[in-house]
Amino acid sequence: MAKSKDELNNLVDEITIDAYNDDEQLWAFRQVFEDDLALPAEAFVVGEPVTVLAIGYDGNERQGLTATCRRDGSIYTVAAHNLIFPENSKAGDYIAAYRTWLGIEPYPHVKKRPTDDLDMSRAAELIVLSVRTNAISCRIPGKDRSLTLRPSGYREIAPGEIITVSPRKKWQYKGHLYLAGEIIASRTDIPTLGLAPLTLHKIGMWDPGEHYWGEPPLELWARPVIKQGIRPEYEMEQVLPGEDPDNPDTDPILDAIDLEQSGDHKNARRILMDMLASDLRCLDAHAHLGNFAFPRNPDMAVRYYDMGIKIGEFSLGPDFDGLLPWGCVHNRPFLRCLQGYGLCLWRFGRLRDAEKIFTRMLWLNPTDNQGARFNLFEVKEGKAWHE
Repeated sequence: MAKSKDELNNLVDEITIDAYNDDEQLWAFRQVFEDDLALPAEAFVVGEPVTVLAIGYDGNERQGLTATCRRDGSIYTVAAHNLIFPENSKAGDYIAAYRTWLGIEPYPHVKKRPTDDLDMSRAAELIVLSVRTNAISCRIPGKDRSLTLRPSGYREIAPGEIITVSPRKKWQYKGHLYLAGEIIASRTDIPTLGLAPLTLHKIGMWDPGEHYWGEPPLELWARPVIKQGIRPEYEMEQVLPGEDPDNPDTDPILDAIDLEQSGDHKNARRILMDMLASDLRCLDAHAHLGNFAFPRNPDMAVRYYDMGIKIGEFSLGPDFDGLLPWGCVHNRPFLRCLQGYGLCLWRFGRLRDAEKIFTRMLWLNPTDNQGARFNLFEVKEGKAWHE
């Protein structure tokens, strides 16, 4: 149980009874930690679990007490007042007294929430929302509960994938759940994500008889498209977290592109990941993550594109036979995902699969603003991918 203000003031007086200035009182606090605290001890610093190895004072009054901590095999030095021990422990009492002496809140406000969402005795499935270098933002399927996964080792994961984690440790900081563990599998299952389909707005009817097909002879891909006859045209809803509708100059996608082109790959990726953490239906974030990864890591790029396609197809439904014209700008993210996915398949030598994607693009957008017909011709000819 946390001590009252009077109890903490009495503890401060007890610790500093023979100390007459700040320097002596800091030495007194340092001594009580050395005498009464069994180290190493487990604690938290800004929500991260650490092992406290030592608490010291080097005579620098402005710096005060410091703590030497170990986390994931690395050693760090932090201000001792940032340590959080269990409130009912002697270490917790001493840190609270030290914080009282500093004139700051003795017990940082921690909103406790139940942690029984995860059964630590068995593997857990989590929905990936965004990925950082050493942290993955996740959501528990079927629950409005997010957590941060600290994975052991390195494994490439795309937002929207469902990962299976062998849990090792869980903890909370300020009401947020953290989990450490090993990713042992990943899969794609769009219905499990619990997403609302992107809305389709009908904008008119498309008549192939009124379309310009170029100079004769008619290209082979166009014949079944014409034969299908008049079809409806749609514009797909675009989700763009971070956009200010009252300020046309705000476009986080363009910000990410600018950063990528300037060589700041980390922050470009961060913007896109933040958008997906807000809403996995941001197809343009999936598309541009794929675009950024394609030159260096096509194996990862294809997963970004694939996720964008699957979320888009989920919204279209299995019986969709309309058009998504490029001229409607909100259709472009989905079409970009298809283009990138097709190029990846071509690059991997999967020519028949690439042929299906480029054909699909032409059915959706016969105007072919992306040049899918040229890619289709080359893969049908069996030509190897080239930039």
